[in-house]
Amino acid sequence: MAEVTRVPIQPVATGSLTKLWLGVILAVLIGGGLAFAAMPKGLDVETLVEGEGPTIAVGDVAWVKYTGKLASTGEVFDQTQELPPQIADVVRSIFPEGSPWEMQEGAMIPGFFNGLLQMRKGGKYELFIPADQAYGDQPPPGSPIPPNADLIFEIEVTDIMSQEKYERDMAILQSMMQSQMGGPPGAAGPQGPPPVLPEGE
Repeated sequence: MAEVTRVPIQPVATGSLTKLWLGVILAVLIGGGLAFAAMPKGLDVETLVEGEGPTIAVGDVAWVKYTGKLASTGEVFDQTQELPPQIADVVRSIFPEGSPWEMQEGAMIPGFFNGLLQMRKGGKYELFIPADQAYGDQPPPGSPIPPNADLIFEIEVTDIMSQEKYERDMAILQSMMQSQMGGPPGAAGPQGPPPVLPEGE
C-alpha cells in the first residue's frame, strides 16, 4: 500500500481572507445592481398630495384632471380639455372639474386603470406607466406616442362617485341642456365631456 504524503495546507492570512470576502460581496452587489438596472421599471404611483377617504374602486366614476407626457422627452401628448364657455357653467353646476373615467377594465389602458385604483379623492399623483401597460408597440394611429413608449401622467382626483349617481346626474344635465336650448323632451342632449385618452387596445 502506497503511503500518502500529507501536504499541510497553509492557513490563509486574516487580512487576505477579509479581502477575499469583501471581493465576493462586492461582486454580488455589483451583479445585483446591474441586474436591477436592467429590469424594466414597473407601474409606479407617486403621491404628491395625500387624498382622503377610500381609494377609487372598480365600478366607480373617477373625475380627474390630468396631463399625459412621454417619459423620454416630457412632451405633452394629452390633457384634460376645458369645457366650451357656453356650457361650462351648466356642467359645473352638477359635475366636478375634470373628466369622468368609468372604472371598468378594458375602458382605458391597463396602467391608467390600475394606477387610478390606488388614488383617493383630493389627491395629486404622478403615475409612471411602462410601455407594456400603455400602448406597447401599437400606439393609437396618428397620435404623437411612439411605439414602446413609457408614459407619465400628472393626475388630480377631483371627485369619486357611484355609477348610479353619475347616470342620474347626467340625465339631469341633459334635461337642463335641452330646456336651455328649447329642445323637445326626450331629445338627445349632450353627453358631457368624454374621456379623451384612447382605449388601450
